[in-house]
This record gives sequence, structure tokens and C-alpha cells, in this order.
Amino acid sequence: MLNNIRNRRQTRDADSRIDYGIILSVMLLGLIGLLSIYVAASHDPNGGSPVRQVLMQLVWFAIGAGLIAFIMQFDAEDLWKIAPYAYAIGIVLLILVLFLYSKAYYLKSGAKSWFAIGPLTFQPSEVMKPAFILMLGKVVSNHNNEYPTHSFSSDFRLIGKMIGWTLPVIILLKLQNDFGTMLVFIAILGGVFIVSGIDWRIVATTVGSILILGGGALAMVTTQFGRGILSKLGFASYQFSRVDNWLNPSQDTSNTGYQLWQNMKAIGSGQLLGKGFNHVDVTVPVRESDMIFSVIGENFGFIGACVLIFIYFLLIYQMVRVTFDTKNEFYAYVSTGVIMMILFHVFENIGMSIGLLPLTGIPLPFISQGGSALLGNMIGIGLIMSMRYHHKSYMFGDTDTFN
Repeated sequence: MLNNIRNRRQTRDADSRIDYGIILSVMLLGLIGLLSIYVAASHDPNGGSPVRQVLMQLVWFAIGAGLIAFIMQFDAEDLWKIAPYAYAIGIVLLILVLFLYSKAYYLKSGAKSWFAIGPLTFQPSEVMKPAFILMLGKVVSNHNNEYPTHSFSSDFRLIGKMIGWTLPVIILLKLQNDFGTMLVFIAILGGVFIVSGIDWRIVATTVGSILILGGGALAMVTTQFGRGILSKLGFASYQFSRVDNWLNPSQDTSNTGYQLWQNMKAIGSGQLLGKGFNHVDVTVPVRESDMIFSVIGENFGFIGACVLIFIYFLLIYQMVRVTFDTKNEFYAYVSTGVIMMILFHVFENIGMSIGLLPLTGIPLPFISQGGSALLGNMIGIGLIMSMRYHHKSYMFGDTDTFN
């Protein structure tokens, strides 16, 4: 009798540590994604069976759910210990894909970033993202424990460490010619950099310098002289075409700008309330992956798009709340990385879909078709869920516990 009562209490305690709000948000996004993939595949003459594509995405969701349940068993100490191994495995995969990349995907996208095993494809950079986040969190936590009082000298030493762990990833992604994914890692680094405790004067100077460099890069990419310099640095002609189509979407609606123009037409045609589920009148190539937002815009209009963005806002809010509840420095850096990863994907994908940002091939989290991208995001959710589940309040005043 006492054992039964004790078991029920343990079950209730475990249930109370599961963040069902995050689970609900991810499930809603997943459902929207499955319906959107069905619509996109149904109107794509080269897309294959829509039912098969939906079932494949559902299988990836099931695998992702299993990964979340598995990762939730790891507490802060476990994650701390496996961070270097996860990072090392990710680096090895990024190196291997340079030699074992899918030739078909390379011819189609120009990027050496996909493994292909029969009909299955896998992008190692997607699962490298959570591994990189863990490693970055450990590096910053270790440094702040070693230098509890910040100074310019220690802050610049920390910046050097963060860049040192980021550069191998950036170089390998550059060799893969995967500029969009490279931007995601830079966004993760930027988020952790801002919350790492570095002096605000260094942060402000760095952000200002990035804005100036960004403005300078934009000025260079819009002039022939600047493009000549960028070409020598490795920029390809298709990247310049993407910028041209971004700045003037209507200049080439039948060639390089066709996909973006059709995508914007589809979103605009939905107007306020949309045309209704599975009502598609505008053809958008490869709609089920990077351009999935056009399905939502066309079928459900401005209101449907706002509902989607609101669900993302709820998910981000809940992840931030978990971070504050756990009061754990290592977790704070990890959750910041996960939040930046998902937030940048949402911002970039929707931004490029409506013409605010250039096309970069960034998928929409939990909605775009693609198993490796989905698994990367689900692993990130698993890390956040682990924080709530274990709810330990290590402040890393004694990080020797994790060594």
C-alpha cells in the first residue's frame, strides 16, 4: 500500500516537471507543418505522393519525440560532460560530408552539406547546432567560474575562446558552401555572447561594428567594384542574384527570381483570411521545404500567418521562462543558444518569404519538410525540457562538480 502511494507520488512529481506548454506549442507547429506539407505536395507535379511525404515527416517527428524523451534523462552534469564529445562528433561529420556528400544535392543546390544513403538524406550541420550550443555553454561557464570578476582582459580572453570554438564550424560550412547555415551558427554565437556577462561597452562596440560591416557589405554587393572584391573572396554568382532579386523582386520573374516572385504572389493572394485549406492557385517550386510559409499565407491569409507567429512567440516565451525558473548558469547559455537557433530560423524564413530578407535556404522550424532540420530542432527542445525536468539550481559557483 505504501509502495503504491509512493509510486503515485513519484509519477505526479515527474509529471509536474514536464513542461506541457512547450509540448503543446511544438505539437501545434507540427500539425500545421503536416497539413502544409500535404497541401504543398498535392500541388507539386514533381513532389511525389503527398500522403507518403506527410507520413515520412510524421516518422521524423516520432524519432524526434523519442530523442526529447531520451535527452530529458540527462541532467546538467550529464550534459556538461558530453558537450565536448558531441562537439567532436559534429566536427567529424562536417569533415566527412566534404568527401561523402550527395552528388545529386550538390548539383541541385551547389552545397556539399548532405549525406545520401539510398533515398534517405541527412545534413550533419543540423545536429551540430545543439552540440555547438552545449560546447559554447560549457566554455562560457568555465571561463566565468575561472574569472568571477569581469575585466577587459578576461572578457577579451572569453571572446577569443568563443571564436576559437566557432571558427572550425564556420570554416567547414564555408567549404561546404552553406552560407545560410553558417549564419545560424553566427546568430547562436551572438546570442550567447550578449548574455555571457561581457562588459556592455565591448558588447555595444561589437554590435556597432557588425552593423557598420553589414552596411558596408550591402554597399559592396550592390556595386560592380564591390562585387569584384567579393568574387575574389569566394562569393558565387547565384548569391549576387539572390541579392538582386531581394532588392528588386520584379526584375526577373521568369528565371532566378521566379521562386521568390511566385512565393510572394502566393502569400499576397491569401489576403486577410486566405482561400481555405488546400486551395492553391499560385505555383511555387519546392514549396514544401524553404517556401512552406507561402502555403500558410495563401490558405489562411494574414490572420493565419499571425496565428503561426503567435505560436512561435508562445514557444519562445515558455523557453525563456524555463531558463529563469531553473536559475542555472550553464542552462542559461544553452537555452539562449537554442532560443537564438529557433528564433533566427523563424525570422530569416518568414523574412525571406515576404521579401524583407534575401533567400538563404533556411527552413521554418517544425513546419518545413526535412528530417535532419527537424531532429536538430527537437534536440534543442529536448535540452530545454531537460532543464525543467531536473530543475536543479547549480549556479556553477563550484563547477568542479562537473569535471
